[in-house]
Amino acid sequence: MIHSPCTPLCITDPLPPVDAAVSARRAARLVSAAVHGDLRDRSWRALRALDVALDDSAYTPSEPGTLVVANHISWLDIPVLLAVTDAVFVAKREVATWPFIGGLAKRAGTRFIDRHSLRGLPGTVAELAHTLRSGRSVMVFPEATTCCGVHSVPFRRAAFQAALDAGAPVQPVHISYWQGEFPSTVPAFVGDDTVVTSLRRVLRARALGVRISSSPPLAPFGDRRRLAALAQRPCLIS
Repeated sequence: MIHSPCTPLCITDPLPPVDAAVSARRAARLVSAAVHGDLRDRSWRALRALDVALDDSAYTPSEPGTLVVANHISWLDIPVLLAVTDAVFVAKREVATWPFIGGLAKRAGTRFIDRHSLRGLPGTVAELAHTLRSGRSVMVFPEATTCCGVHSVPFRRAAFQAALDAGAPVQPVHISYWQGEFPSTVPAFVGDDTVVTSLRRVLRARALGVRISSSPPLAPFGDRRRLAALAQRPCLIS
């Protein structure tokens, strides 16, 4: 079973929300972002529509054929990472039904999986290894759930077996959200949240920004438990 320790009680807003008119303008711009431009352009347009400032100054794109792993906080992680990478994403199958995000994920060629199906796991690992051997990078959220950004859960290890099988390096990426100078849990999509409820919080958030940073790639050696533990360390940076 996959369980997050986080609930909507984790979510606090360090700044007063914007007024309804600003929120409505953001929503209108987001609708427009869904129908114009290529995939990366749509992702950037979505972030600009929501007035989310992206700081990627500490992020270095991965080399081809790399397993890229990141902590997972929000549905907003997807357009953030699509704005800076062309890796193939792996996501739970429910993502395909989400408004706007599902469309972005499909256009990115995302591999949708059933997180609870152990029977399908060997095939998924084999497919990811094949993708890595082909020279395509793969983007995975190994927590297999979302946490608020303060708490986390151990990385699940299946994707790391794919990296070992393919001899592919592993690049950790850390995502954090801020409002002004304050760490923010407002974008978190946790517990009984719906995408719409979470989106409303983002639409109302004042001075919301996201920072992404990458660590040097890890060589694919040892066992998957060790590799997963090493990869999670940089993703726990506050």
